Amino acid sequence: MPAVQFAVFGHPISHSLSPRIHHAFAQQFGIELEYRAIDAAPTQFDAAVRRFFDAGGAGANVTLPHKAAAFALGDERSLAASRAGTANVLTRLADGRLAAHNTDGDGMLRDLTERHRVDLRGRHALLLGAGGAAHGVAWHLLDAGVQMLTIVNRSPEAAHALVHAMGEPARARTRNWDELADLGGHDLIVNATSAGVLGVALQLPFTLLGSGAVCYDLSYGNAASGFLGWARAAGARYACDGLGMLVETAADAFALWHGRRPDTEPVYRWLRQQAA
Repeated sequence: MPAVQFAVFGHPISHSLSPRIHHAFAQQFGIELEYRAIDAAPTQFDAAVRRFFDAGGAGANVTLPHKAAAFALGDERSLAASRAGTANVLTRLADGRLAAHNTDGDGMLRDLTERHRVDLRGRHALLLGAGGAAHGVAWHLLDAGVQMLTIVNRSPEAAHALVHAMGEPARARTRNWDELADLGGHDLIVNATSAGVLGVALQLPFTLLGSGAVCYDLSYGNAASGFLGWARAAGARYACDGLGMLVETAADAFALWHGRRPDTEPVYRWLRQQAA
């Protein structure tokens, strides 16, 4: 009996850890599966996804730059995907239709609150960026009890649109990028920009950090190194990349597809050791 087919779509995608993560999860349950990385340019994404599922694919993860396009392909959409307007998981339903889901926010919270033991209740948080990555986590920060979420983006219109969509004017606000030096200290700073991925250095003032601040980059590896270097130089209590978030989001997708959630900690430690 052939192995069940899964994949991750992105552009580029050769760097993706998802195949290794899902194969490690499958080993925990003795599940035979095939999981591969598929590089699809934006103009080819829809057709590539359709070919994959038409050929028997059961589920797909989706990463940059396709999360908005994945949401558009969904015949059914989860609440998390609908709030974000993006999807990082596509699942083939029994009738052949596609269900779109977004596990980014839940994955970030599990990594922050369970692995790193960060209590977000009553905190003041700063979210850098207002693109698809920010949309995937913004609501979850409020769900976790953040008292005030300030969103700053180089294009202020995108930040305003995100705050408006959240519908929490007493708890979510925007500020302009050129006001960063005047914002004061925050308990949590989340980098959801694409600066690290693009190799662009963020010029951020140290005054953004409050006492005992936590800095968290949604990216991992080299893409997170610039922001985390700044955070450590600024005196952050914790400076964390998004490797744990990646593992947790993958586990949520695995649970959707297989009905069982794997143990993420050994896989996270294995990947962290390999990156050292």
